[in-house]
Amino acid sequence: MATPEFVLSLREKIGHDPLPLVGVTAIVFRDEKVLIGRRADNGRWQPVSGIVDPGEEPADAVVRECREEAGVTVRATRLALVQQVPRITYANGDQVDYLDLVFRCDWVSGEPHPADGELTEVGFYGLGELTDVAHEHVRKIALAVAEDDPASFVGGR
Repeated sequence: MATPEFVLSLREKIGHDPLPLVGVTAIVFRDEKVLIGRRADNGRWQPVSGIVDPGEEPADAVVRECREEAGVTVRATRLALVQQVPRITYANGDQVDYLDLVFRCDWVSGEPHPADGELTEVGFYGLGELTDVAHEHVRKIALAVAEDDPASFVGGR
């Protein structure tokens, strides 16, 4: 679970102060199943996610994260949700404010496996099998199920 170099460089300048970052979450479907993995750091089940690199297109980032973390090739097909995640404070004191862009993705190729150590288990599961997935991730999956619904936005009321 390596921290990107650009984040380490910023942390040298700002210490533990809040850092705004753009994150992506991949809701990957193959047939009637969704890709879920168990995180190595906290053991929780969730979709593949990661940080957008400087200058990287978010849809490209979600494709990259799926390849790096789960060893699968996907195609991002639509934006399902845009939301500000409540501030996270990591064990080392670093604070991060993530803008999360949730993409519906279609599986293209590859069998899922823990590719880079960020996940200890990963696979495709039926929607009825997601009992160990936190509510916020189930919501993301629900919003991505429809293939052509417009993106949802939190706030803006």
